[in-house]
Amino acid sequence: MLTVVSFILFTAFAATLTWWLTRKDERASADGFFLGGRSLTFPIIAGSLLLTNLSTEQMVGLNGSAFKNGFSVMAWEVVSVIALVLMATFFLPKFLRAGITTVPQFLEQRYDKRTQTLANSIFLAAYALLLIPIILYSGAKGLINIMDLKTMTGIENDYTILQLACVGIGIAGMIYSRFGGLRTLAVLDTINGIGLLVGGFLIAWFALGHLGGDAGVSGGWDTLRNTHPERMDSTGEGGSEVPFATLFTGVALLNLFYWCTNQQIIQRTFGASSLAEGQKGVLLTGALKLLGPVYLVIPGIIAYHIFFGQDVGNDDAYGKLVKLVLPAHLTGFFAAVMVGAILSSFNAALNSTSALFSIGLYKHKINPGASEAQTVKTAKLFVTVIAIAAIIGAPLLSKTGSLFSYLQTMNAIYFIPIFAVVVMGMLNKRVPSVSAFASMVVGLVILISTLIAYPAINGGESFETVTGFSNFHLMGIVFALLIAIMVVASKVAPRKKAWEMKTNTPIDMTPWKGAPLASVVLIALVLILYVSFHQ
Repeated sequence: MLTVVSFILFTAFAATLTWWLTRKDERASADGFFLGGRSLTFPIIAGSLLLTNLSTEQMVGLNGSAFKNGFSVMAWEVVSVIALVLMATFFLPKFLRAGITTVPQFLEQRYDKRTQTLANSIFLAAYALLLIPIILYSGAKGLINIMDLKTMTGIENDYTILQLACVGIGIAGMIYSRFGGLRTLAVLDTINGIGLLVGGFLIAWFALGHLGGDAGVSGGWDTLRNTHPERMDSTGEGGSEVPFATLFTGVALLNLFYWCTNQQIIQRTFGASSLAEGQKGVLLTGALKLLGPVYLVIPGIIAYHIFFGQDVGNDDAYGKLVKLVLPAHLTGFFAAVMVGAILSSFNAALNSTSALFSIGLYKHKINPGASEAQTVKTAKLFVTVIAIAAIIGAPLLSKTGSLFSYLQTMNAIYFIPIFAVVVMGMLNKRVPSVSAFASMVVGLVILISTLIAYPAINGGESFETVTGFSNFHLMGIVFALLIAIMVVASKVAPRKKAWEMKTNTPIDMTPWKGAPLASVVLIALVLILYVSFHQ
């Protein structure tokens, strides 16, 4: 009963406070609906960035990977700090100066409409078929275990309860995304983000205390360091899904794309009230990501020790740990912020997908003369369609292995080609449009062939398993190949006139003076963390 009461109370508090703070926001225009009227300040940007990223595919999926592989999976959190530094200092000034709403819009400015349309279509397909269903699935899995929905509902069938949880979360997210703009979502993200951080640290604390027994938290920490010490190695033991060498190839590239060019994430930064506010928000997110291993990795390792020898799946480990160690009066609170995190990522993906469709395809191709009101109305209709499709498709993901590993592998298919084209577009002013389009096509063909088609043809055996060559190194090679194609094209058949970025923004573009120092400090802390936990 306490669990249900605390769940309802926190959910009602977050929703009411969000409504009060954003009740007067303008949502009829594209800028108002998709970018919060370009009025976001750094605390809101940081809170929204963190919670858009920090959903159940992180809480459940990354802790599940730590349960399986140990501390080395902290790379997904820690390496992202370097990507955020590059976002703040290199990518963000260019994006904000261009005054864009979506990344494909930048590609149209830099290359041509054909490149924009291809990138837009890739983003839409990836979000609709991969990202949104995974958010729903992982959210449902976490909620089922934390709230013990089987006992609460009396439904014993695993697949049925999974379907019902997906329906509940999906409908709630669809309502939020249809009736609120980006600022509404960002404010709700910040409120839930504070709750999720508090809850995440509490779980790590209670779990260490449970593991330590009479010796308490310190005893639990000693157990982690001294029992199976190889699982606390930052560089990973043999067979880890994130070998240390991959930090310099695929892992680095996936992080760079995710934090620097992924529409779902960086749309929050496009709504910054000024460049300085955007930079402060991005770098504050980097500082908060350094704390990530405490609540996204360590609980998974604790779960390994507690459930050792039991029949516990990777993606069930975190929910079972929370149910075991968290007091009943806090379980409902944490379930509420988990639902908030689920809705945050779900809403962010829906909002970005609707922006990509309504601005990138509807207004760009289908109805170029559409008014602002028509564009927003179309976006809301598209949100409904995509949400329903995700509700139907999400339960099918129960047949995958490691959720987080699966997500990163599938992400690479579109991350790598788009990131290569964006980077070269910024660094080389002579790269012709045809080579950018060709590079995206070549990258897609190679990665789909090796990561999807090859396992399908070989009875599920992955390219990595058969060849012994890490998929992350493959991503690095493909990225280098695409860069080479564009460099050669810029020499053999260069763009006739060097591209110049035009300033098209209403906001102040004065950089934050503290950005260089903050960047150096963050990179130094990343190095210290890796050295400290190297066995």
